[in-house]
Amino acid sequence: MCLAQIFLFAGAWRLSGCVSRPLPRALLRCLLAAACLVSLASGAASLSMRVSPGKVLPAPVLAASRLWLFASFSGLLAVIMVWAAAKTAAHVMPAARRRDFDPSRRRFLRYSVTVAGSAPFLAAAYGYGSRLEYRIRRVQAPVAHLPEKLDGLRIAQLSDIHTGAFMPLEDVRRAVVMANRLHPDLIVVTGDFISQVGDPLEDCIRELGRLSAPLGVWGCNGNHEEYAGVEHLSQVLFQRYGMRLLRHENAEIHWRGAGFNMIGVDYQGQATPETRMLSGLEPLVRRDMPNILLSHNPNSFYRAAGMGIELMLAGHTHGGQIRIAGDVLNPARLYTDFVEGMYHLALGEDPSAYGAVRPGPRAATLYVNRGLGTIWIPVRLGVPPEITLLTLRQAV
Repeated sequence: MCLAQIFLFAGAWRLSGCVSRPLPRALLRCLLAAACLVSLASGAASLSMRVSPGKVLPAPVLAASRLWLFASFSGLLAVIMVWAAAKTAAHVMPAARRRDFDPSRRRFLRYSVTVAGSAPFLAAAYGYGSRLEYRIRRVQAPVAHLPEKLDGLRIAQLSDIHTGAFMPLEDVRRAVVMANRLHPDLIVVTGDFISQVGDPLEDCIRELGRLSAPLGVWGCNGNHEEYAGVEHLSQVLFQRYGMRLLRHENAEIHWRGAGFNMIGVDYQGQATPETRMLSGLEPLVRRDMPNILLSHNPNSFYRAAGMGIELMLAGHTHGGQIRIAGDVLNPARLYTDFVEGMYHLALGEDPSAYGAVRPGPRAATLYVNRGLGTIWIPVRLGVPPEITLLTLRQAV
């Protein structure tokens, strides 16, 4: 990305030399230098979780710089790919055909380069506008061992809010209103309330405190709470505003004469040979009632299914945040098998031995929420933000 910026700004600087009058040329180069500094500041602020980008640059300037960085890098990459494809085609073309090369093909190549270089800028503009178009996603979730009395329990899920420069509080409030209008029996928030140190954590949780459901509002921490060192503070603020955030804890909840076990954990990082995900969680898993686990990272589903947890709710991925050509280009595919939506693994078995299974009374269920906010760039392409309404059903 740095090389892309150097290439583009150097080219723009050379072109500015074509301006013959000294004063306009100097003003243009000052603007280029300022734009370069803003891009550098935006990039530098993103490298440290100890600095909120919103404290470095005003939100509109920060958004513009991030969109520029994303679109310019993607555009340059697309142009290089088109150029490389053209060079390859020319190399394999017979010499006689290269000598008789039709000028119209050169025009086609120029048009292709123009389209390839422009498309990311158009996509960034569209993605910026659509990032706050919240969608309600209604899902029927089959749950093993679910008592008949719990069939039809409705859970609203929000995730990955990322309150800060790109998620104003009024948009958090709008999501809260939308969730309340669903009239769920229970609401869960699966982590990432903020993005950086300095983001308005208490303001976010105060807005979430407006959520209302007969069985309460429950939550767990995400990786950004861990990065910012506010995991304990999040729990304290949840309690202050009438909610409960579970940190390696469980609670028994009753509805219509039947009960289920709600478990919540802090962010589960990638497992290592020395450390397994959900380590020490076994004593919290109940065998006399179904278990619902709130775990921000969907990769902990393998371990949860093996432990006999019937339903897990997660976020973290943003659905990739940018999805092009189906899932052909989706960043989330680089680090998880669980990008968005519903998944099933064998319940109480070694997932590596069986892999994905069909839903049923012997299957654990995972639902991955696409989240509301964005990270790094204020863009969503092909992955609209969602508020999920899950209706629990007996698995048959």
